[in-house]
Amino acid sequence: MAAALNFIPPPSRSNPHCRLPPSTTNLRRPALVQPPLPLSVNLSATTPPKNILLNKRTLPFLPLFSNNNNNNNNNSGGGGGGGGGGDDDDDNNRKNRKEAMMILENSGRVLDRLPDDLKAAVLDGRIPGSILLKYFDLEKSALLAWLLKFGGFRERLLADDLFLAKLAMECGVGMFTKTLAEYERRRENFFNELEVVFADVVMAVIADFMLVYLPAPTVSLRAPLALNAGGIAKFFHHCPDNAFQVSLPGTSYSFLQRLGAILRNGTKLFAVGTASSLVGTSVTNAVINARKVVDKAAGEEVENVPILATSAAYGVYMGISSNLRYQILAGVIEQRILEPMLHQHKLILSALCFAVRTGNTFLGSLLWVDYARWVGIQKVHEIESSENVSSPN
Repeated sequence: MAAALNFIPPPSRSNPHCRLPPSTTNLRRPALVQPPLPLSVNLSATTPPKNILLNKRTLPFLPLFSNNNNNNNNNSGGGGGGGGGGDDDDDNNRKNRKEAMMILENSGRVLDRLPDDLKAAVLDGRIPGSILLKYFDLEKSALLAWLLKFGGFRERLLADDLFLAKLAMECGVGMFTKTLAEYERRRENFFNELEVVFADVVMAVIADFMLVYLPAPTVSLRAPLALNAGGIAKFFHHCPDNAFQVSLPGTSYSFLQRLGAILRNGTKLFAVGTASSLVGTSVTNAVINARKVVDKAAGEEVENVPILATSAAYGVYMGISSNLRYQILAGVIEQRILEPMLHQHKLILSALCFAVRTGNTFLGSLLWVDYARWVGIQKVHEIESSENVSSPN
């Protein structure tokens, strides 16, 4: 009986109502009441933590920020951008690059043989294929091929294949008019003071050269600035050389950048005008003082030219009046009006450009007379006879 009363049947999984008495605690009891661990582990492993879900949600936004940065860089390298239109700029850049590569392949040219700035512009898609065709055409001339080795001439010749002709026109007209003015002023002493005449004419030609060179439209091939460059340097780096020039496909200029072009060129022309006037007036005063020593009676009739006042006035006139007139002449009248109408008639286009530039030179002389009289650096009888300094255009 004792054996029968003490018999406890073993727990069975088929009998869920079977429980062990409290007095018979053993090692198998926790296994019966503990929830299955493998099930808990599997469920927790398949449920992603919250931070993983957040990472997945933020991943799609990363390429957007990256593309925006790339677009900004492309716009900066291409010489500006009015903001927005990043996808359109990328499409234009890809189209430009494809056109340029096709032209290189069809012409049998190698990309590595191009100048470094032109090569970088092709790879970045900043210039269309037509610019490469113009470059290959310009290389056929020995003189132009030599000038294309210089970055400044390369940018201007690619924008205007008549740039060299316009430069010759302006300097030729300036040399003729300045020499005529010197002869009118000196008369019988013209050949006796030939070295002074030569110095004045050279300074006038240099001023005419800069008046054509600086405001001329360009194809921007400048390399991007360093990352640590200042904000002002970056702003002016992305401004066009001419405030009114036509933008190439894939590039654009904002209104502020076009105003920046006027300010930047005005500053350069002010420096050129002031420096050239300092040399010209100094030489003129040296001749006047030498004449006073030789002929006191003649020296009393001629007064020295105020060097600082005249130089400053000369620089201001070139930085404002000459700067604006030549920007409008090159960017509006020639590039936007005459060039589209007479693109296939280069001879007629050159003749009209010569006429317009000669008229601009004459207008500049008239404005200089009024300006010099207004600021008081020349008297009325001095202006009517001629200028004592090189007249800016």
